[in-house]
Amino acid sequence: MASTSFIERRKSRQIMVGNVAVGGGAPIAVQSMTNTETCDVAATVAQIQALENVGADIVRVSVPSMDAAEAFGQIKKQVQIPLVADIHFDYKIALRVAELGVDCLRINPGNIGREDRVRAVVDSARDHGIPIRIGVNAGSLEKELQKKYGEPTPDALVESALRHIDILDRLNYPDFKVSLKASDVFMTVHAYRKLADQIEQPLHLGITEAGGLRSGSVKSAIGLGMLLAEGIGDTIRVSLAADPVEEIRVGFDILKSLRIRNKGINLIACPSCSRQQFDVISTVNALESRLEDILEPMDVAVIGCVVNGPGEAKEAAIGLTGGTPNLLYVDGKPNHKVENEALVDELEREIRQRIVRQKLIEHPEKVIPIKDIS
Repeated sequence: MASTSFIERRKSRQIMVGNVAVGGGAPIAVQSMTNTETCDVAATVAQIQALENVGADIVRVSVPSMDAAEAFGQIKKQVQIPLVADIHFDYKIALRVAELGVDCLRINPGNIGREDRVRAVVDSARDHGIPIRIGVNAGSLEKELQKKYGEPTPDALVESALRHIDILDRLNYPDFKVSLKASDVFMTVHAYRKLADQIEQPLHLGITEAGGLRSGSVKSAIGLGMLLAEGIGDTIRVSLAADPVEEIRVGFDILKSLRIRNKGINLIACPSCSRQQFDVISTVNALESRLEDILEPMDVAVIGCVVNGPGEAKEAAIGLTGGTPNLLYVDGKPNHKVENEALVDELEREIRQRIVRQKLIEHPEKVIPIKDIS
């Protein structure tokens, strides 16, 4: 299946968050945030590693106190993925995590207080090569902006962002990215559109407080999808009241649906009807569960009958068409017949074997074991 995206990305300045390039045409990064107690180092490390295992590019960690800052330092030593420290008000915490190796500071300059404190944070960021993320949220707008606009609006979000940006501009610090988040889809989309034309820095997208797994995923897909389809956005976070691992999975599903970035299995499956020759829904559910560990991109078609099955199967790397018996396609060509009771095992085996073959072609010096699925 063709994987070309017809989206023209907004041109932006590139910054580095650890070893991850953000903006400047780099792949759109997918990130999440830990919800463990930061001072619980073991739990936080475990959650970060779980996020990394499903493909996260960047992880944000809340650092509300100096004790949490010290814990952050211990966490940073135990993980490989770039970490963003989420800090509010206390500039000393920002200075400490900078010393401890943070990869990005999520901190609004206007909330730090006196200019000498802001300058101290910016100077530290400059000395350590750390970018800053300005994060504007509709739920925490400055009091004077709340009074001016009466309620959160796109203009209020943009004005708040520009106030913080102006501080960094005066301090001659261009290495930052910006987010403008609201729980309302249209407010968020309009705010990003307005700011995108006014600055060159990368934009971090998110619909904040989007909701639970299902409703939040839908809201995020609509809001982020509108912006991404217009070429706006350099990093994304899907904010869900759910396991943070699900945020990463949904984030990549959004990018895959727009053909912006492929990671993991892209399942093309019919909704099923009375023509199906096997239980499509249970087969797809079982495959999704079994293949969660795979990060290599691959299109897999699972179609229950011969009406649309052959056409979809021929366009996928691996395809299954329902029939009497069912027919498995590999690289667009009929390969062999499969009985209903062996469908899931056979599909998983073919998918993993194809990944191994591809890896051996790319890295013939390495021997890669096939997962035991017996």
